[in-house]
Amino acid sequence: MTWSDHLDEVLRAAHARLARDPAARSFQVDLPVAEQREALADLLGTPLRPGTRTRVPLTGPRGLAVAVEQASGLSLIDYLQCRFGPLLDPAVARRQGADQRDELWRWWLGHPLLTARPHLNEWAEQVMRLGARGGPVATRSLLERVLLVLDELPAADELLPVLAGRLLNDTHALDAGRTLTSHILGAVAADLGVDKPNDAAGRRELWRTVGVRDDELSSMVLVAGLRPAGDTTSAQLCRLAAAAGEAASLTLAQVRRQAAPWNAERVYVVENPAILALAVGEFGVRVPPMLCGSGWPSAAVAQLLSRLAAEGATVAYHGDFDGEGVRIANHLISIPGVEPWRMDTDDYLRQVADHGAPVGRVTEASWDAGLAPAMIERGVAVLEETVWPQLRADLERS
Repeated sequence: MTWSDHLDEVLRAAHARLARDPAARSFQVDLPVAEQREALADLLGTPLRPGTRTRVPLTGPRGLAVAVEQASGLSLIDYLQCRFGPLLDPAVARRQGADQRDELWRWWLGHPLLTARPHLNEWAEQVMRLGARGGPVATRSLLERVLLVLDELPAADELLPVLAGRLLNDTHALDAGRTLTSHILGAVAADLGVDKPNDAAGRRELWRTVGVRDDELSSMVLVAGLRPAGDTTSAQLCRLAAAAGEAASLTLAQVRRQAAPWNAERVYVVENPAILALAVGEFGVRVPPMLCGSGWPSAAVAQLLSRLAAEGATVAYHGDFDGEGVRIANHLISIPGVEPWRMDTDDYLRQVADHGAPVGRVTEASWDAGLAPAMIERGVAVLEETVWPQLRADLERS
């Protein structure tokens, strides 16, 4: 009904008032928008437009009950219940909600799968402490799916999207970042007695411990100047690209299959593909070993960095001087053997301009306590592409 387009606030207030007192004769409501006040005046047939805070009569010839019945053909009570649900006292509704939550957690903690695995008790209680977000019904539906997947683990070397499609009819249901995935990995970590991982590589490895393989083809890393030993596809691709002065793209599967040494003493890692393109265009076949994370590093990037560092290579990382860039750098520098490259406070202050892209939300830099305060004070980002001349000089010396 078009007459109700701007009347939701009035009707909701009437619903709440009658829920508290079915015999109420009027109620107050705030109507800050002119269209709301005009709609109310039209509905009630009053000659004057009401104020921003007005008292609305429920009964009488110009009351809301008569107006709604004339406009809708329903009594006010029936109309309000059709629009907004049963008229319940808020205290009653709260008690019902509390009873539903209690029933939910009794079901959860008493579920046979959990009672059969007492070592999951602490994890199950942590899930309970998160509360019934979205309500008890939605939470139970979520937890039923958690238990459904846990009951299938360990799997028999099954791809993650295939497992999700088979059990949940949604191949993306177990993607990273979903609450369902977080709960399941929390249970797997508790089952194994390890910490729950907070990065892509750790999550993939945890899935692998229970027989679930990730999609090893969509995770990529860009490389240049690498000349690894061996005759794997990745080794041959890298050597061909290096000999031609070009970059190559490796999948996670290809990185994992490279068992022979990567043969690099120092590797430069950059955040943005444009820097790798500039380096390849500038140096060609002389380009030193380089990797590109393309923003947040994929599992392929993390895997290759870990391998290089484990082989004794010095890995130097450079990225954007903005909030996200600092968080990416914190993540990569936490890998043993990875160190910052032109990423300290002095480097920032030498390059920052008076205007430009904002730094965004800045967190502390693990390698330089003064960097975050300097970035917050200046408020301007230094993006990696703008410092290419300095990076170029380092690569030239290398």
